[in-house]
Amino acid sequence: MTAYWCERAWLPDGVAESVRVETAGGRIVAVRPGTPPSDQDVRLAGLVLPGLADAHSHAFHRALRGRTHSGGGSFWTWREGMYALARALTPERYERLARAVFAELALGGTTAVGEFHYVHHRPDGTPYPDDAGGPNAMAEALRAAARDAGVHLTLLDTCYLRGGLGPDGHEPLAPEQARFGDRTVERWARRVDTLRTAWADDDRVLVGAAAHSVRAVTPDELAAVARWAHEARAPLHVHLSEQPAENEAALAAFGVTPARLLHDAGALGPGTTVVHAVHLTDDDVALLGGSGTGVCLCPATERDLADGIAPGRRLADAGSPLSVGTDQHVGADVLAEARGVEEHERLATGRRGAFTPAELVTVATRHAALGRPDAGRLAAGAPADLVAVRLDTVRTAGADPAQSVLVAGAADVSDVVAGGEHVVRGGVHRLGDVAGLLAEAVDELWAAARPTTRPTTRPTTRSDA
Repeated sequence: MTAYWCERAWLPDGVAESVRVETAGGRIVAVRPGTPPSDQDVRLAGLVLPGLADAHSHAFHRALRGRTHSGGGSFWTWREGMYALARALTPERYERLARAVFAELALGGTTAVGEFHYVHHRPDGTPYPDDAGGPNAMAEALRAAARDAGVHLTLLDTCYLRGGLGPDGHEPLAPEQARFGDRTVERWARRVDTLRTAWADDDRVLVGAAAHSVRAVTPDELAAVARWAHEARAPLHVHLSEQPAENEAALAAFGVTPARLLHDAGALGPGTTVVHAVHLTDDDVALLGGSGTGVCLCPATERDLADGIAPGRRLADAGSPLSVGTDQHVGADVLAEARGVEEHERLATGRRGAFTPAELVTVATRHAALGRPDAGRLAAGAPADLVAVRLDTVRTAGADPAQSVLVAGAADVSDVVAGGEHVVRGGVHRLGDVAGLLAEAVDELWAAARPTTRPTTRPTTRSDA
């Protein structure tokens, strides 16, 4: 057994002082408020939160940070770089980059990542052969990276079969999208079934499903993915209405909004999380909330790409549990993403306090979106995921601990325990120089990508990403 003595801890009923958290076998076995420390306890200063959940990550997008803003940083700049990086990925490069990305997330308190994974095959779309890791070589690279970084991984294996949606229906994959697709939904399902079998005995990973968007699968294919997720009792994620162009395309082709397409395909419900949900009608909000569908907001990305402001409060009031994600990793700070949910509401409504600090902590720790409903709380039986946030930095000094989520961020995290493993100690990750690992991996990927970079000419929308 390992016991952690917390100066303060965020318990289900609020902040408590002098809390002893006893763990064994990667789980919390007892929580004892008002207990003085012993010599055997691992002491955690500041405020200890449950582990944070990054419910939407594209790890390779991290290599785009700070490289897409020339000429105003239009979406076209972003898209050109993204496809160039996707072409240059190999399993070895992906593992090195993802290891550094997941370690960066861990430094900020993330203990579980939902990786929305769609770079499956070789650049020409053919599967990797067995002597190169097999059809799931890229997924295995992500698993190895998460293990080394010390985070739990929910791999949201993405069905991505179409290149876009026009007025006349779905279009074939473009050459730069070829490696994303499995040709048919049946081939996608067989590959994911193989992955689930291979990972069945690894308790630090889960395999879920994703349909990239209504632009990337037909309604029948969407329904098939939803059935697979339901039968497998696996989480299902879908990009939804990030930009108005997606709504316009769905209305032109099918006469309904993307949210209604999801509903009609049987893809909504408590096991589903839609991502972004920025441009919604009142009917869309009612469909999502009434079905108990989760919504993952990514405020940093939605600002960076000028997507807009999602109706977070309306969705929550309608019945949709909210989570947050780092998406394209313009930042790696789940606390900042949760704070952004409230800040966006303030910008949209001109009022403060749409979400209480306690609600924002719940949003930042909603592991249920990743198929881990027992995580995200400091209580007996929960995974031993603990995040110590300093209250003596230039950002947090003087703050009420109960309101610290509105001022604290990744830079204030000192210690992280994930599944009983002490991954970050005193602000240092067990892998050492994470900034150096990031720089090496990003530079390597860009060096490989530059020879194939070319101007983008085919119109698209953010939902192609």
